[in-house]
Amino acid sequence: MSVHIMVFDSGIGGTSVLEHIQQRIPYAQYSYFMDNALLPYGAQTQQTIINRLCSLIFFIEQNALNVDLIVIACNTASTSALSEVRKITSIPIVGVVPAIKPAAELTHSKHIGLLATPATVASAYTHTLIKEHANNVNVSLYSSVELVALAEQLFFSQKLDTKKLHTELNRLTLNPNIDVLVLGCTHFPILADAIKAFFNGKVQLLDSGAAIANRVSYLLTAHGLVDKVTDIKKPLQYYATADVSSNKLAVKLVTLIDPSQYVKN
Repeated sequence: MSVHIMVFDSGIGGTSVLEHIQQRIPYAQYSYFMDNALLPYGAQTQQTIINRLCSLIFFIEQNALNVDLIVIACNTASTSALSEVRKITSIPIVGVVPAIKPAAELTHSKHIGLLATPATVASAYTHTLIKEHANNVNVSLYSSVELVALAEQLFFSQKLDTKKLHTELNRLTLNPNIDVLVLGCTHFPILADAIKAFFNGKVQLLDSGAAIANRVSYLLTAHGLVDKVTDIKKPLQYYATADVSSNKLAVKLVTLIDPSQYVKN
């Protein structure tokens, strides 16, 4: 069986990362897991997110899903919980972090913006990234939960409430000197075309999708998993923790149980 990669997010936003990985590694078997019962993660506490990711690991083990590599395709979860989750599993885990470093290298105006969820903007990890990789440029921080909901709506209905989008982007009051805007939530690339149009193409948008795909490819090689390739590959399996009103996806509804309720043999 082909190498099995599971991509995880609080909602459908991680599919923006999944697409990059599928293009880079077409031979793999993929699962996509959305913890939409707690969507958006940007509104959750750090401990809640840690508990949910630990529960995901137990779910994988309990159901013998034979996952070879996990991608936490959620900036909030990655900056809040990745180090804790790595302590309880030997499965390689790739996180997503805001593309601060490449943005700082790309800017001509020496002023970049980070648009993310409130939790990612407030994260100590995010501020460390800025200090280490963008100390020679101005970095303005903007947070939004509304954009997550709009991205979910667009993905499932193919319809975008442009009025709501413009109201939210106007509320952010982006500094006019910003020429590169980091999309620090994996939901936001779903809205990229509409966001770019709002700013009349004057702001370059940057996300981490391609970089994550490269990292996954590197780790597969480092862990000797590139040899695990066959012509037999299962269809992409979607999991969700709450009902998904969509004819677009065949989704398996599952429950994540708090880690404290698990008893290991």
